[in-house]
Amino acid sequence: MAEQRRGRQDNRQPAEEKQFDERVVHIDRVARVVKGGRRFRFRALVVLGDHKGKVGIGISKGADVTAAVAKAVDVAKKNMVTVHLYNGTIPHDSEAKVSGARILIKPAAPGTGLIAGGVVRTVLEVAGISDALSKSLGSTNKINIAYATLAALQNVVPADKWLTRQSEKTSAKKKTAVTKEAK
Repeated sequence: MAEQRRGRQDNRQPAEEKQFDERVVHIDRVARVVKGGRRFRFRALVVLGDHKGKVGIGISKGADVTAAVAKAVDVAKKNMVTVHLYNGTIPHDSEAKVSGARILIKPAAPGTGLIAGGVVRTVLEVAGISDALSKSLGSTNKINIAYATLAALQNVVPADKWLTRQSEKTSAKKKTAVTKEAK
């Protein structure tokens, strides 16, 4: 007599945990001029990272903000790069220039934190760098600054290779100094 009522079964898959931390850095309203006036779209700049050394930047346009951000995330996933970390910082100074934007990134002692502004800070945070100093020179265009920061991070050599390069340079300097003294 007591009928058991069954509600709707929930066949949905559990939501995937996000693999990457996505940060929307800049949203811009752009327009194209047509016969009847202006047609507006939105452009999104998104930085994606896993806080373990992988970071990507994506720019895309869409009819609305959410579409632009979703497309930019897809672009960023396709353009992921690996950054060589060393104790929460980078092994050595790095500099890069993209268009008019020049970025200088320096390693910092543990506990220093990120001393960087705006876009540079966001890119370094999602890359997993917790201690670094940076200076942005030249252009203030957020897109160029983001790409210059990524280029500076790509210029970083792993710590073990950097240390061997430094020891080779010092030994080469010593050899040239010895040969000059011998003459």
